[in-house]
Amino acid sequence: MFPLFVGSGVALVTPFNRQGVDTDVLQELVAFHLREGTDALVVNGSTGEAATMSAAEQRAAAEAAVEAAAGRVPVIVGAGGSDTAAVVELARAARAARADAVLVSPPPYNKPPAAGILAHYRAVLDAADLPLVVYNVPSRTACNLAPALIEQLAEDERVVGVKEASGDIAQIVDLARRVGDRLSIYSGNDDQVLPFLALGGQGVISVLANIAPAATTRMVHSFMEGKLDEARELQLDYLPLIRALFSEPNPIPVKAAVAALGFAVGEVRLPLVPPSQACMGELVACMRERGIHPAEAVHA
Repeated sequence: MFPLFVGSGVALVTPFNRQGVDTDVLQELVAFHLREGTDALVVNGSTGEAATMSAAEQRAAAEAAVEAAAGRVPVIVGAGGSDTAAVVELARAARAARADAVLVSPPPYNKPPAAGILAHYRAVLDAADLPLVVYNVPSRTACNLAPALIEQLAEDERVVGVKEASGDIAQIVDLARRVGDRLSIYSGNDDQVLPFLALGGQGVISVLANIAPAATTRMVHSFMEGKLDEARELQLDYLPLIRALFSEPNPIPVKAAVAALGFAVGEVRLPLVPPSQACMGELVACMRERGIHPAEAVHA
Protein backbone atom coordinates (compact mmCIF):
# COMPACT_ATOMS: atom_id res chain seq x y z
CA MET A 1 0.00 0.00 0.00
CA PHE A 2 2.12 2.85 -1.29
CA PRO A 3 1.08 5.56 -0.94
CA LEU A 4 -1.58 5.28 1.76
CA PHE A 5 -3.01 8.56 0.47
CA VAL A 6 -1.81 11.61 -1.43
CA GLY A 7 -2.87 15.07 -0.30
CA SER A 8 -4.30 16.34 2.97
CA GLY A 9 -5.17 14.11 5.88
CA VAL A 10 -6.99 16.08 8.56
CA ALA A 11 -5.99 15.52 12.19
CA LEU A 12 -9.56 15.77 13.44
CA VAL A 13 -10.60 17.41 16.67
CA THR A 14 -12.85 15.22 18.82
CA PRO A 15 -16.29 16.61 19.71
CA PHE A 16 -17.24 16.04 23.34
CA ASN A 17 -20.53 16.34 25.21
CA ARG A 18 -21.42 15.43 28.80
CA GLN A 19 -21.70 11.76 27.92
CA GLY A 20 -18.33 11.54 26.18
CA VAL A 21 -17.60 11.57 22.46
CA ASP A 22 -20.37 13.24 20.47
CA THR A 23 -20.42 10.82 17.57
CA ASP A 24 -23.18 12.71 15.75
CA VAL A 25 -21.06 15.85 15.56
CA LEU A 26 -18.02 13.79 14.63
CA GLN A 27 -19.94 12.41 11.69
CA GLU A 28 -20.96 15.96 10.72
CA LEU A 29 -17.27 16.83 10.64
CA VAL A 30 -16.54 13.83 8.42
CA ALA A 31 -19.32 14.87 6.03
CA PHE A 32 -17.86 18.40 5.92
CA HIS A 33 -14.43 17.06 5.01
CA LEU A 34 -15.80 14.78 2.35
CA ARG A 35 -17.56 17.76 0.75
CA GLU A 36 -14.41 19.87 0.95
CA GLY A 37 -12.13 17.27 -0.64
CA THR A 38 -10.02 16.12 2.30
CA ASP A 39 -8.05 13.03 1.26
CA ALA A 40 -7.87 11.14 4.58
CA LEU A 41 -9.19 11.32 8.14
CA VAL A 42 -7.06 10.91 11.25
CA VAL A 43 -8.89 10.35 14.54
CA ASN A 44 -7.64 9.88 18.10
CA GLY A 45 -4.43 11.81 17.57
CA SER A 46 -2.96 14.56 19.68
CA THR A 47 -5.24 17.10 17.97
CA GLY A 48 -8.12 14.81 18.89
CA GLU A 49 -7.14 14.86 22.59
CA ALA A 50 -6.68 11.10 22.69
CA ALA A 51 -4.55 11.43 25.81
CA THR A 52 -7.68 12.44 27.76
CA MET A 53 -9.97 9.82 26.20
CA SER A 54 -10.77 6.39 27.58
CA ALA A 55 -10.23 3.32 25.44
CA ALA A 56 -14.01 3.04 24.99
CA GLU A 57 -14.21 6.66 23.82
CA GLN A 58 -11.39 6.12 21.35
CA ARG A 59 -13.13 3.09 19.92
CA ALA A 60 -16.41 5.01 19.63
CA ALA A 61 -14.68 7.82 17.74
CA ALA A 62 -12.98 5.37 15.39
CA GLU A 63 -16.22 3.51 14.67
CA ALA A 64 -18.13 6.74 14.01
CA ALA A 65 -15.49 8.04 11.61
CA VAL A 66 -15.27 4.76 9.70
CA GLU A 67 -19.04 4.56 9.40
CA ALA A 68 -19.33 8.14 8.14
CA ALA A 69 -16.44 7.81 5.70
CA ALA A 70 -18.01 4.66 4.22
CA GLY A 71 -14.84 3.74 2.36
CA ARG A 72 -14.61 7.02 0.45
CA VAL A 73 -11.34 8.09 2.10
CA PRO A 74 -8.92 6.24 4.37
CA VAL A 75 -9.51 6.47 8.13
CA ILE A 76 -6.30 6.38 10.14
CA VAL A 77 -6.70 5.78 13.87
CA GLY A 78 -4.19 6.96 16.44
CA ALA A 79 -2.93 4.47 19.00
CA GLY A 80 -0.56 5.99 21.51
CA GLY A 81 0.54 5.85 25.11
CA SER A 82 3.33 4.94 27.50
CA ASP A 83 2.17 1.38 28.19
CA THR A 84 2.76 -0.99 25.28
CA ALA A 85 0.05 -3.38 26.51
CA ALA A 86 -2.53 -0.57 26.51
CA VAL A 87 -1.46 0.60 23.06
CA VAL A 88 -1.78 -2.96 21.79
CA GLU A 89 -5.41 -2.98 22.94
CA LEU A 90 -6.04 0.34 21.17
CA ALA A 91 -4.56 -1.13 18.01
CA ARG A 92 -6.85 -4.15 18.26
CA ALA A 93 -9.81 -1.81 18.73
CA ALA A 94 -8.79 0.12 15.61
CA ARG A 95 -8.81 -3.11 13.63
CA ALA A 96 -12.22 -4.05 15.06
CA ALA A 97 -13.51 -0.61 14.03
CA ARG A 98 -12.38 -1.40 10.46
CA ALA A 99 -9.79 1.37 10.30
CA ASP A 100 -7.56 1.53 7.24
CA ALA A 101 -4.37 2.15 9.21
CA VAL A 102 -3.02 3.10 12.62
CA LEU A 103 -0.87 6.11 13.51
CA VAL A 104 1.59 5.28 16.28
CA SER A 105 4.08 7.50 18.10
CA PRO A 106 6.86 6.15 20.32
CA PRO A 107 5.93 5.83 24.00
CA PRO A 108 6.10 9.19 25.76
CA TYR A 109 7.70 9.64 29.18
CA ASN A 110 9.40 6.20 29.37
CA LYS A 111 12.31 7.23 27.11
CA PRO A 112 13.00 3.65 25.92
CA PRO A 113 16.20 2.72 24.07
CA ALA A 114 16.09 1.94 20.36
CA ALA A 115 15.53 -1.76 21.05
CA GLY A 116 12.51 -0.93 23.21
CA ILE A 117 11.04 1.36 20.54
CA LEU A 118 11.41 -1.34 17.91
CA ALA A 119 9.81 -3.93 20.20
CA HIS A 120 6.94 -1.53 20.96
CA TYR A 121 6.18 -0.99 17.28
CA ARG A 122 6.41 -4.69 16.47
CA ALA A 123 3.95 -5.53 19.25
CA VAL A 124 1.49 -2.93 17.93
CA LEU A 125 1.92 -4.12 14.34
CA ASP A 126 1.16 -7.70 15.35
CA ALA A 127 -1.90 -6.65 17.35
CA ALA A 128 -3.37 -4.30 14.77
CA ASP A 129 -2.65 -6.37 11.68
CA LEU A 130 -3.12 -3.09 9.81
CA PRO A 131 -0.88 -0.74 7.84
CA LEU A 132 0.99 1.51 10.25
CA VAL A 133 2.13 5.12 9.98
CA VAL A 134 5.02 6.01 12.29
CA TYR A 135 4.53 9.36 14.03
CA ASN A 136 7.69 11.20 15.01
CA VAL A 137 6.76 14.08 17.32
CA PRO A 138 9.65 14.65 19.74
CA SER A 139 8.09 17.82 21.18
CA ARG A 140 5.43 15.61 22.77
CA THR A 141 7.21 12.31 23.32
CA ALA A 142 10.73 13.43 24.36
CA CYS A 143 11.91 10.84 21.84
CA ASN A 144 13.21 11.67 18.38
CA LEU A 145 12.99 8.79 15.91
CA ALA A 146 16.17 9.03 13.89
CA PRO A 147 15.94 8.23 10.16
CA ALA A 148 18.12 5.15 10.69
CA LEU A 149 15.61 3.79 13.21
CA ILE A 150 12.67 4.48 10.91
CA GLU A 151 14.61 2.69 8.19
CA GLN A 152 14.75 -0.36 10.46
CA LEU A 153 10.99 -0.13 11.06
CA ALA A 154 10.44 0.10 7.31
CA GLU A 155 11.85 -3.40 6.91
CA ASP A 156 8.37 -4.55 7.99
CA GLU A 157 6.13 -4.16 4.93
CA ARG A 158 3.18 -3.30 7.21
CA VAL A 159 4.88 0.02 7.96
CA VAL A 160 3.61 2.19 5.13
CA GLY A 161 4.23 5.80 6.13
CA VAL A 162 5.78 8.39 8.40
CA LYS A 163 4.25 11.53 9.87
CA GLU A 164 7.36 13.57 10.55
CA ALA A 165 6.97 16.49 12.96
CA SER A 166 10.51 17.07 14.21
CA GLY A 167 10.74 20.31 12.25
CA ASP A 168 14.37 19.44 11.40
CA ILE A 169 14.81 19.86 7.64
CA ALA A 170 18.19 18.10 7.63
CA GLN A 171 16.60 15.10 9.33
CA ILE A 172 13.73 15.13 6.84
CA VAL A 173 16.20 15.12 3.93
CA ASP A 174 17.96 12.09 5.41
CA LEU A 175 14.61 10.37 5.99
CA ALA A 176 13.63 10.90 2.36
CA ARG A 177 16.97 9.51 1.24
CA ARG A 178 16.58 6.38 3.34
CA VAL A 179 12.90 5.46 2.98
CA GLY A 180 11.31 7.77 0.40
CA ASP A 181 11.03 4.94 -2.13
CA ARG A 182 9.24 2.66 0.37
CA LEU A 183 7.16 4.82 2.70
CA SER A 184 4.70 7.66 2.29
CA ILE A 185 6.23 10.67 4.04
CA TYR A 186 3.78 13.22 5.41
CA SER A 187 4.52 16.59 6.94
CA GLY A 188 3.38 16.82 10.52
CA ASN A 189 3.77 20.61 10.43
CA ASP A 190 1.47 22.80 8.36
CA ASP A 191 4.19 25.40 7.82
CA GLN A 192 6.47 22.86 6.11
CA VAL A 193 4.21 21.19 3.56
CA LEU A 194 6.06 22.36 0.45
CA PRO A 195 9.54 21.36 1.67
CA PHE A 196 8.20 17.84 2.26
CA LEU A 197 6.64 17.69 -1.19
CA ALA A 198 9.85 18.93 -2.79
CA LEU A 199 11.63 15.96 -1.18
CA GLY A 200 9.11 13.47 -2.57
CA GLY A 201 6.60 13.52 0.28
CA GLN A 202 2.99 12.55 -0.29
CA GLY A 203 1.24 15.33 1.65
CA VAL A 204 0.39 16.47 5.14
CA ILE A 205 -1.46 15.28 8.23
CA SER A 206 -2.86 18.67 9.04
CA VAL A 207 -4.28 20.78 11.85
CA LEU A 208 -5.02 23.63 9.43
CA ALA A 209 -7.30 21.33 7.43
CA ASN A 210 -9.81 21.36 10.29
CA ILE A 211 -10.84 24.89 9.25
CA ALA A 212 -9.38 25.25 5.73
CA PRO A 213 -9.77 21.78 4.24
CA ALA A 214 -10.15 22.71 0.58
CA ALA A 215 -7.15 25.05 0.62
CA THR A 216 -4.95 22.49 2.38
CA THR A 217 -5.88 19.83 -0.14
CA ARG A 218 -5.32 22.23 -3.03
CA MET A 219 -1.88 23.14 -1.71
CA VAL A 220 -0.72 19.54 -2.08
CA HIS A 221 -2.47 18.69 -5.31
CA SER A 222 -1.35 21.92 -6.99
CA PHE A 223 2.24 20.92 -6.28
CA MET A 224 1.64 17.39 -7.55
CA GLU A 225 0.11 18.79 -10.75
CA GLY A 226 3.10 21.04 -11.37
CA LYS A 227 1.30 24.24 -10.38
CA LEU A 228 4.18 25.32 -8.19
CA ASP A 229 3.30 29.01 -8.01
CA GLU A 230 -0.21 28.21 -6.76
CA ALA A 231 1.10 25.75 -4.17
CA ARG A 232 3.72 28.23 -2.95
CA GLU A 233 1.16 31.05 -2.76
CA LEU A 234 -1.15 28.91 -0.62
CA GLN A 235 1.68 27.90 1.72
CA LEU A 236 2.72 31.50 2.23
CA ASP A 237 -0.77 33.02 2.37
CA TYR A 238 -1.90 30.63 5.10
CA LEU A 239 1.22 31.05 7.23
CA PRO A 240 -0.30 33.70 9.57
CA LEU A 241 -3.33 31.47 10.19
CA ILE A 242 -1.08 28.46 10.79
CA ARG A 243 0.88 30.45 13.34
CA ALA A 244 -2.34 31.56 15.04
CA LEU A 245 -3.43 27.92 15.29
CA PHE A 246 -0.27 27.19 17.28
CA SER A 247 -0.10 30.40 19.32
CA GLU A 248 -1.23 28.28 22.28
CA PRO A 249 -0.80 24.53 22.71
CA ASN A 250 -2.56 22.43 20.09
CA PRO A 251 -5.51 21.72 20.00
CA ILE A 252 -6.64 24.71 22.09
CA PRO A 253 -6.87 27.20 19.19
CA VAL A 254 -8.04 24.82 16.48
CA LYS A 255 -10.89 23.38 18.54
CA ALA A 256 -12.13 26.90 19.26
CA ALA A 257 -11.83 27.69 15.55
CA VAL A 258 -13.89 24.63 14.59
CA ALA A 259 -16.52 25.71 17.12
CA ALA A 260 -16.52 29.16 15.49
CA LEU A 261 -17.45 27.49 12.21
CA GLY A 262 -20.65 26.29 13.88
CA PHE A 263 -19.79 22.73 14.86
CA ALA A 264 -20.77 21.84 18.44
CA VAL A 265 -17.42 20.28 19.33
CA GLY A 266 -17.37 21.49 22.94
CA GLU A 267 -14.30 22.72 24.76
CA VAL A 268 -10.95 21.06 25.27
CA ARG A 269 -10.60 18.78 28.26
CA LEU A 270 -8.43 19.49 31.26
CA PRO A 271 -5.55 19.92 31.67
CA LEU A 272 -6.04 22.03 28.53
CA VAL A 273 -8.15 25.16 28.90
CA PRO A 274 -10.01 27.43 26.45
CA PRO A 275 -7.94 29.95 24.48
CA SER A 276 -7.10 33.35 25.88
CA GLN A 277 -8.84 36.42 24.51
CA ALA A 278 -5.63 37.47 22.77
CA CYS A 279 -5.29 34.08 21.09
CA MET A 280 -8.92 34.04 19.99
CA GLY A 281 -8.73 37.59 18.66
CA GLU A 282 -5.69 36.79 16.56
CA LEU A 283 -7.22 33.53 15.37
CA VAL A 284 -10.53 35.07 14.27
CA ALA A 285 -8.73 37.92 12.51
CA CYS A 286 -6.55 35.48 10.58
CA MET A 287 -9.57 33.33 9.69
CA ARG A 288 -11.42 36.35 8.31
CA GLU A 289 -8.35 37.44 6.37
CA ARG A 290 -8.47 34.12 4.56
CA GLY A 291 -12.23 34.32 3.95
CA ILE A 292 -13.19 31.84 6.66
CA HIS A 293 -16.26 33.13 8.47
CA PRO A 294 -18.22 31.76 11.45
CA ALA A 295 -20.93 29.14 10.90
CA GLU A 296 -20.49 28.93 7.12
CA ALA A 297 -19.12 25.41 7.02
CA VAL A 298 -21.99 23.47 8.58
CA HIS A 299 -24.59 24.36 6.01
CA ALA A 300 -22.34 24.94 3.01
